[in-house]
Amino acid sequence: MTGVPASAAGGTGAKRVPAPKGKLGAAAVNQASLWNIANILTMVRLVLVPAFVVLLFQDGGYDPAWRAWAWAAFAVAMITDVFDGHLARTYNLVTDFGKIADPIADKAIMAAGLISLSVLGDLPWWVTSVILVREIGITLMRFWVIRLAVIPASRGGKAKTLAQGVAVGMYVLALTGPLATLRFWVMALAVVLTVLTGLDYVRDAVVIRRRAIVALRVAEAEAGAVEDSGASGDSASDEAGESAAAESTR
Repeated sequence: MTGVPASAAGGTGAKRVPAPKGKLGAAAVNQASLWNIANILTMVRLVLVPAFVVLLFQDGGYDPAWRAWAWAAFAVAMITDVFDGHLARTYNLVTDFGKIADPIADKAIMAAGLISLSVLGDLPWWVTSVILVREIGITLMRFWVIRLAVIPASRGGKAKTLAQGVAVGMYVLALTGPLATLRFWVMALAVVLTVLTGLDYVRDAVVIRRRAIVALRVAEAEAGAVEDSGASGDSASDEAGESAAAESTR
């Protein structure tokens, strides 16, 4: 005899718990692991940032072949941005590392592209400044309201990201003729979307913060009223007890 109950030993009286399958099973296995596919893609994107800059500035930064390789690195980085977020949400692979590294990687590859193009003289510095100020400002604003609420990505924000990625990618390539004209208008669209969505995020953040503060104050007031009511009830009970004790001593 082993001394182990049948239920623990998998006897006939025990109910077997089926092993998790499919997406939920993958989530249970990978959720606590740093080395899941979503985080690996984020790490790849971080590594591609310096690789992109090195490729872009080869031979003075104006060699069409090297710029094509730089565009390939930039394109892979932007594609991994789409897939790592999708995988993390679908298979519940969200980790603390991913929450921090993913937005850093997103901003890093875009900032690297904009600043490098401005250094090479292909893109005006004011365009780079407008986009980077907006991105940094919105990131700080998210931290400002993160304790109260999370601002979800809007359709306009996603369209802005797509427009920025396409525009920067077109500027990285050594384009001429109609394509060079087209990239100017794509970048103009990206700048307009950047400004408009930035203002929209600011409005949403202010509204969300005000509502959250009002809700917090209402909850605190209700909690205080409950405590006061409880204290009044205790006082009444004490007074009734004292009166009963006085009557018993007479």
